[in-house]
Amino acid sequence: MTTTDYREARSASPPLPEPRGPLSSAVAAALAEGPSALAEEHGTLPGPLEASRADPYGDDLQLALHLLYELHYQGFEGVAESAEWDPEIIRARNALEQPFLSALRDAVPGRGLDDAFRAILREPPPGEEEGAGAFLAREGELWQVREYVALRSVYHLKEADPHAWAIPRLYGRAKAAMVAVEFDEFGAGRAEDVHARLFADLMDDLGLDHAYGRYVDAAPAEALATVNLMSLLGLHRSLRGALAGHFAHVETTSSPGSRRLAAAMRRVGAGAAAQRFYDEHVEADAVHEQVVRYEVVGPLAASDPRLAADAAFGVEATDLLEARLGAFLLARWRAGRSALRVPLR
Repeated sequence: MTTTDYREARSASPPLPEPRGPLSSAVAAALAEGPSALAEEHGTLPGPLEASRADPYGDDLQLALHLLYELHYQGFEGVAESAEWDPEIIRARNALEQPFLSALRDAVPGRGLDDAFRAILREPPPGEEEGAGAFLAREGELWQVREYVALRSVYHLKEADPHAWAIPRLYGRAKAAMVAVEFDEFGAGRAEDVHARLFADLMDDLGLDHAYGRYVDAAPAEALATVNLMSLLGLHRSLRGALAGHFAHVETTSSPGSRRLAAAMRRVGAGAAAQRFYDEHVEADAVHEQVVRYEVVGPLAASDPRLAADAAFGVEATDLLEARLGAFLLARWRAGRSALRVPLR
């Protein structure tokens, strides 16, 4: 498909997703009513008390956070762009972020940075790999591959955008290295090679709709949480170290993970574009891993020990949420059930 024929995934804002509980219902209603109503009806938006009563990993809170974070990316159809920085919206976002962040801090092992990296660098022998990618490579069926891609589209159609928030908060070697990696993620100046575009091409090969936000309603809380973490870390300067750790985890685990997914795409006959996306990540991310670990995280950790601890948290929190998602997918698929809230046609 040529660039002129391509329908840009983000050419339009998606409709608001269906709420999943009182928190997401309140946020969706406030967004639909508009910023002027927010100032008058701010009591309807969730505050710290309502947020503290919710499951921090649950569908309701995670969808509410997704709604609020997406205002900083593509927004929603019918929602005023001025809602992005409405004070009541930001107040609600802060309230919902706290239980999620606290739950993550309580759940991670709290190791040092070197130990956090060692934990994710251990690769099992061939044939003994675990996780959703290994399952798809060995025995996954086409319907399961399509479900996996639909879930991952919530992030990959804006791939690398959340990490770009780190750039103005870095300097020197760390900034230069971060920009170099992001330059590759954004196609090195070629629109057809932007990684989000490559993922849209992958979706086309699998007969999926690559419109931005198309599968949010289908995504369980476990999938939303992995994407919400990126926005949480990216939108707070105080969490820049954790964002760097998150990016390092993504790049460190991407190459072996992409190798397994490329094998899965070939095994189910997903198509050339589907194969290309993961083949590209096998090669590129093997290089990116070294750059992010030693040229981004390294200088940050050396400049301030607190940032080293934050980077370790970023690595561990990412690992925790990816493990939760992987366990959820495997439990559903091994039982012969769809992992989506709304199964694909």
